Amino acid sequence: MNEHTITDVDAVRRAGSRAEQYRELLRALTGLLDGERDGLANMANFAALVYSGLPELNWAGFYLWRDGQLVLGPFQGRPACVRIDAGRGVCGAAVVRRASVRVDDVHAFPGHIACDAASRSELVVPFFSGATLLGVFDLDSPRTARFDAVDEQGIHSALQVLTAATRLSWPAWPAP
Repeated sequence: MNEHTITDVDAVRRAGSRAEQYRELLRALTGLLDGERDGLANMANFAALVYSGLPELNWAGFYLWRDGQLVLGPFQGRPACVRIDAGRGVCGAAVVRRASVRVDDVHAFPGHIACDAASRSELVVPFFSGATLLGVFDLDSPRTARFDAVDEQGIHSALQVLTAATRLSWPAWPAP
């Protein structure tokens, strides 16, 4: 990791537009992942960078697809549900759809899982190795309609950087 990467969170926060924030986030992420291939370490730093760098978030983290369920991975925020079935909540909907799900008001989403009562909006972006689902990255905000298409594309791009730079291998992790 480059030593300047630690302060890059501030550059992400100072960026003007959302598009500029994501350009800075990708630059910071590239430096943060430089030379490190460990999946757990890189996912933990990814979640911390997003949570610390982007405004108006109260949760940012991974759910990993293991043994037919989403299992809690590295995150920042309050404690969360450990296991989520496909189709359940916003994260489970993203698994079934194999596509991002953006919800402006989680209280209007049928079956929403409320880990933090302060959450009002949510963005869930699945990530893959080829066609194989690895998991989802979940963002929550205490502000209604916090997420837009720029956020969705920015997180999607960041996840592509992560998967290209990282050895993500669930079979190496023992099943619970």
